[in-house]
Amino acid sequence: MTAESVIFVVKTTANQERSVANMITLSARKEHLDIRAILAPDELKGYVLIEAVSPGDVEQAIQTVPHARALVKGQSSIEEISHFLTPKPTVTGISEGAIIEITSGPFKGEKARVKRVDEGHEEITVELFDAVVPIPITIRGDTVRVLRKDEEGNSREY
Repeated sequence: MTAESVIFVVKTTANQERSVANMITLSARKEHLDIRAILAPDELKGYVLIEAVSPGDVEQAIQTVPHARALVKGQSSIEEISHFLTPKPTVTGISEGAIIEITSGPFKGEKARVKRVDEGHEEITVELFDAVVPIPITIRGDTVRVLRKDEEGNSREY
């Protein structure tokens, strides 16, 4: 098991990538195949990436898996897929002045304007629109949905 592994790509039915990855994992364990890793990135619709030594192991693993269409010809390397392996900050795409909707927590459903973005802590500070007194609230960046970016493209000072 010290052979060099490569990345193989399996075509799947759209929106079934996670279930295909889970079923390939179960199949590989059951059949004792040399599959080392399986990745189903959200940005890559209709495909699952599999790290294995030989394409035969991947072919055998996907034979009985529903929604696994075919093994794509050729292979890839870790360097080519490394951008899928690095996490992106949750506040990416959120800028000061943007209009957001809070999607969870005690202020769920409230709309607010972004006052400050803290990429280090992945938090944003917002002011709620419907509040009687504008109080800044700091929330996690993954609990919001951007409704509209700042029209001028810059931050506003109040």
